[in-house]
Amino acid sequence: MNDALPMNEPATSGPWWRYPLVWLVIAGPAVVVLVSIATVWLALRTPEVLVSEDYYREGIEINRTLADKKLMPAQAGRNHAATPEGDVPVPKRGAQ
Repeated sequence: MNDALPMNEPATSGPWWRYPLVWLVIAGPAVVVLVSIATVWLALRTPEVLVSEDYYREGIEINRTLADKKLMPAQAGRNHAATPEGDVPVPKRGAQ
């Protein structure tokens, strides 16, 4: 009727390396270990240096550049959107 193995006989199993699921379980942690080693090697080989010795002065210069005249309309529009209508001063137009 049924050619399958009887219930009282265990199925024959092969060596553990013949099962693909075992390799899937082993591959995950193995890849993580290899990538971690590569990351440590890269971090030690090329240490990150300070971008600039005078970073504070350069930051101040960037802020001065942002306050330049060419950005005044954008800053006025931003301030106008954040300020109630009654507090907005009337813009002065230069005589041309």
